[in-house]
Amino acid sequence: MPAAVLFPIIRRNDQPTVLLTQRTAHLRDHPGQVSFPGGRCEEADPSPAHTALREAFEEIGLPSAVVEIAGYLPEYRTATGFRVTPVVAMVTPPFELRLDAFEVAEAFEVPLAFLLDPANHQRHSLHYRGKLRHYWAMPYGDYFIWGATAGIIMSLYRSLSPDAR
Repeated sequence: MPAAVLFPIIRRNDQPTVLLTQRTAHLRDHPGQVSFPGGRCEEADPSPAHTALREAFEEIGLPSAVVEIAGYLPEYRTATGFRVTPVVAMVTPPFELRLDAFEVAEAFEVPLAFLLDPANHQRHSLHYRGKLRHYWAMPYGDYFIWGATAGIIMSLYRSLSPDAR
């Protein structure tokens, strides 16, 4: 199932941050998880960037006028069958978010430096569908960033740090 997410890096004066969402608990796919804005590609979407921008607007009201696409990370395949194209973008404030209360419980920002610091990268594992699966996690305050979201952050980390594991 093709999907795309927006990896929004906010241009803050003191330090760049990454905008993430906490999904509502009742959703069928990935309930309650920390995620990037994004979702399934629709037939009318001409590109993954279009999907990511459309979904970011639908989920959190992020206007595409403040978003500048910087590039793409390698496709990320989830254990639940999604083939996710991460679309990295720079976001220039000011902007006002309008959360879709059905899909998004909360939107919050995490310093990019925190996410790229190897000291904050944890390896975890769990049994899922009869297999032992390993995944990345980056706990931040009350938030547990893990799974596909942490995996995509690790993809950016590896692309910026050639010597990374």
